[in-house]
Amino acid sequence: MSLTPMPKMKSKPLMINPQTVPETMAERLEKIGIILPVAAAPVAAYVPTVEACGLLHVSGQLPFDNGLLMVGRLGEDRDLAFGTAAARACGLMVLAQISAALGGLDRVERVVKLGVFVNSDARFTDQPKVANGASELMVEVFGDAGKHARAAVGVPSLPMGAAVEVDAIVALRAA
Repeated sequence: MSLTPMPKMKSKPLMINPQTVPETMAERLEKIGIILPVAAAPVAAYVPTVEACGLLHVSGQLPFDNGLLMVGRLGEDRDLAFGTAAARACGLMVLAQISAALGGLDRVERVVKLGVFVNSDARFTDQPKVANGASELMVEVFGDAGKHARAAVGVPSLPMGAAVEVDAIVALRAA
């Protein structure tokens, strides 16, 4: 009995489609170049987050730039670009509070709602444009799950003279 050798087959490397391998939120943040700040301690008698009925409610967060509070009034001594940057900084702090409460962002199923408060002069009417700083960050981080309902309102003052404050409600996956 004679054996016929098997034809040599070229082996192909195993290719994994990156679209099918879900990345962690930490990997996503690293990929898009976002470093979360340290979650700020409350400045009064409240807690930063409350989890109830599958939702995480995040208390109002203030904007910090290199550890300094971003202060001022839009339309008076601060412009739209500053306000938008301040709203994004608030959004980063919202994400930091979520991460601190949950041990990361992987349980976030959807951003449900943002409330954006803009310290603004009575003549300033671009609060929705300011709020886009936080809204666009949520979409950048979570994709379609970052699209949310929103309120953007002008107020005559905010704690410690902050330019913007943002609170949030996010839906969670079960632990």
